Amino acid sequence: MTDSTAPRIEINGRATEADPLLFEMLSGQGHFTAMQVRAGRVRGLDLHLHRLDVATRELFGVGLDGELVRDRIRHALRERSQDAAVRIYVYHPDPGDGPVTVMTVRPPVPEPNTAQRLRSVAYQRPAAHLKHLGGFGQRYHLSRVQQEGFDEALLVTPDGAVAEGAITNIGFVKDGKVIWPDAPALQGTTMLVLRRELDRAGVPWTQRPVHTDDLASFEGAFVSNSQGVAAVSAIDDTRYPADTELVRTVRSLYQAAPWDGI
Repeated sequence: MTDSTAPRIEINGRATEADPLLFEMLSGQGHFTAMQVRAGRVRGLDLHLHRLDVATRELFGVGLDGELVRDRIRHALRERSQDAAVRIYVYHPDPGDGPVTVMTVRPPVPEPNTAQRLRSVAYQRPAAHLKHLGGFGQRYHLSRVQQEGFDEALLVTPDGAVAEGAITNIGFVKDGKVIWPDAPALQGTTMLVLRRELDRAGVPWTQRPVHTDDLASFEGAFVSNSQGVAAVSAIDDTRYPADTELVRTVRSLYQAAPWDGI
């Protein structure tokens, strides 16, 4: 006898089991982190674990143990190469249980080796400090600018304040200093790794307001995400040299950043 109150789910016309977790995943209520794994090691692993714990506490009121996450990453990699692109999604726990984690393991993604062209769009992510699910807006704008021949969308406020890329952080260089915009944005793990390496190398950096009217005043720019760091060659009609010395330094510092064992 079937339960008439249980929901029926079909995907492409085929019935599938109504796992309660599927509803959590479809709800968009969750967060995640993305990392590149090489030889079982990750750059900025402590930053990824901290992000997952802090966001889980904010969204669900409980913490997420870093050692548990590491164990689950190792388990997900057990039948795969130790080189992979890994994502860790976190969903709401059932009453009395800990947070639900979902790991995805895919082939590794190579670091970018070409300069990126960006187009600015008026859009801000809600709760931008979180790497949350439900990123329709940023994906919509990214798809639109890519159809127009650009590589990435640059998200700006209605008054022109630069925040972040659709899937990247952006940094600018001027007078020997790295400048990150201070509009609401995700504190990306690669950006935080870069800041540590800049500090170690004695390269100054700051975070301050950046507006679209300021773009032509910079000597260069770069974007960063879990795939790595790439120079920016253009934002709208503003052109930048892809081989600016400080941008080359930023990329080389990231390349030399330590890898942490899972």
